Parts: sequence; structure tokens; C-alpha cells
Amino acid sequence: MTYDRLVCANCAAPVSEGRCPVCRANRERLQQENPLTALNPMTLIALLAVLIAAVALLAHQTA
Repeated sequence: MTYDRLVCANCAAPVSEGRCPVCRANRERLQQENPLTALNPMTLIALLAVLIAAVALLAHQTA
């Protein structure tokens, strides 16, 4: 899950905005646990598309 969709129970704002100390602490904790959580879903889809294209190109060249 990406943290940009999480809502803080302390200030009711998105955690990604970091409006209160609780938001900022949780945002830092989530980023340290897994740096890929900072990526939004569209970026992940784009990276997946590039990976698939690279594999297809490699398969085409070896055939």
C-alpha cells in the first residue's frame, strides 16, 4: 500500500502531506521500511510496462 492513500487519525489529513508530527513520523517510518511505498500506482504501472517491453525486446533479439 502506498502511504499517499493513508489518512492520519490525529489530524484527518493525508499522511503524505505531513501536517502534524504523527503524520511526519509515520511517513518517515513507511519510507524507511520500503522505499517503493513512496511510488504512486501510476509510476509502478509505468515501471512494469518498461520491464515487459525490455523482456519482449530481449526475447525478440534472441529468436
